[in-house]
Amino acid sequence: MDSHSFGAQFAEVAVDVTTGEVRVRRMLGVFAAGRIVNPLTARSQLVGGMAWGISMALHEEAVRDRASGGLYGADLAGYHVATHADVPAIEAHWVDDPDPDDPVGVKGLGEVGIVGAAAAVANAVWHATGVRHRGLPIRPDRVLRAGGPRV
Repeated sequence: MDSHSFGAQFAEVAVDVTTGEVRVRRMLGVFAAGRIVNPLTARSQLVGGMAWGISMALHEEAVRDRASGGLYGADLAGYHVATHADVPAIEAHWVDDPDPDDPVGVKGLGEVGIVGAAAAVANAVWHATGVRHRGLPIRPDRVLRAGGPRV
């Protein structure tokens, strides 16, 4: 047995062919994270991680000022993150996978929700458009410049 947590995440997106805007319509994650002691907190942690993964995939970008070396948008007024309107119905499920080396059977759950979320969104964009995006964020201008959506 392994004491690491694992997960698989899947996203469904809609891509506006005129503007290049990507909207996540649905996200699903299934995780093997040991014995879940508190299901409500575990679900909140997993859903929150996936929401931040959507933000990373579509909005967040660290851009440096070449002259000063500082960051543009170094505060929440200028740094774009997902809002409630950007986050779809997110489903988080888990399989029972107790850690035999832990007396309670628990494993770490803190970050596993975000790990595959951006990749799931990028794969859904590829499925919708036929264009593979290997850089984040997947902004509308990048979708249009890449030639896509191919419908």
